[in-house]
Amino acid sequence: MRAHDSATSSARIAVDAPSTRRAAPCAPRDEDRPADTATAAPAARPGAAAPPAGAASAPPPGTARGGILLAALGVAAFSLTFPATVWALEGMGPWTVVMLRSVLAAAVAGACFAVRRTPLPARRHWPGIAVVAGGVVLGFPLLTTLALKTTTTSHAAVVVGLLPLTTAAFAALRTGTRPSRTFWIAALTGAAVVIAFALQQSGGRPGAGDLFLFGALLVCAAGYAEGGRLARAMPGWEVIGWALVLALPVTAAGSALALTTEPLRPTPHAVAGLLWLAVGSTFAGMVVWYRGMAAVGVARASQIQLAQPLLTLVWSVTLLGERLPPAAPVAALAVLACIVVTQRSRS
Repeated sequence: MRAHDSATSSARIAVDAPSTRRAAPCAPRDEDRPADTATAAPAARPGAAAPPAGAASAPPPGTARGGILLAALGVAAFSLTFPATVWALEGMGPWTVVMLRSVLAAAVAGACFAVRRTPLPARRHWPGIAVVAGGVVLGFPLLTTLALKTTTTSHAAVVVGLLPLTTAAFAALRTGTRPSRTFWIAALTGAAVVIAFALQQSGGRPGAGDLFLFGALLVCAAGYAEGGRLARAMPGWEVIGWALVLALPVTAAGSALALTTEPLRPTPHAVAGLLWLAVGSTFAGMVVWYRGMAAVGVARASQIQLAQPLLTLVWSVTLLGERLPPAAPVAALAVLACIVVTQRSRS
């Protein structure tokens, strides 16, 4: 390409850039994609110089502050999931809670898709979306809800605090990457801490709640790992949104069945808990989380998520009045340290 053509092309891009399509307020815009996809776009512009290595990790100060705030809001939303589940269980059965939260979240996602006129994902993406639906939309909510019928929120928070490590292991298997030896040592140490905590709290052998929680770890890690792979090709909020829509036939039928077979007492706590699970934890939390990642990058945002189990311990005391066993904060901090090591070793 001649220099004149290149300069003209660059100028045209600079003029046309502000005219991009305006996004609806209920969902992230194209520029709010996760950092892995959003930061790749400028390299494809004709006549534009390739960004220097590491540029995505150094956003402008204003953008960084806003992105960190959004990511923190996402983590805060996720940390309230277990207390909200306990509230919902005060007036509903476990199957009613799981199915209704997904139906309501799917309604919100569907409305956003309609407003934005979002096209259907490519056919090759649907198997991965099905894995996300099975792990994140159905498996994890169901298993953790059943676990919270027999265990405390603080106990569940410590066990599920292992989720980032489990997700990393699934991602390594799925993508064929080879994490360092330090990563695996830290991951196995964190797993040993959680298993020891669960055994200590259950008198030497895992209870039914522990088995549900460990099962939730596995299915959710598979869903997160597959969702992370899909997020390279489509915005992350669309991944969870289409997973909710794909699971809708199951969750709608399950809701109808559960409402006829389980007791229903719509107390203020139960309604508030269900609404938060549907709108806050399942959908809105994902929206601000992915916007934050788009602004500051996946690595920096993931460091904020390390505080999630500790936040859940705080909510279990302040909202539910639980008394923390002395081992709970110690185990949570130990898992936190292991996750920090894995994050640094992966980078």
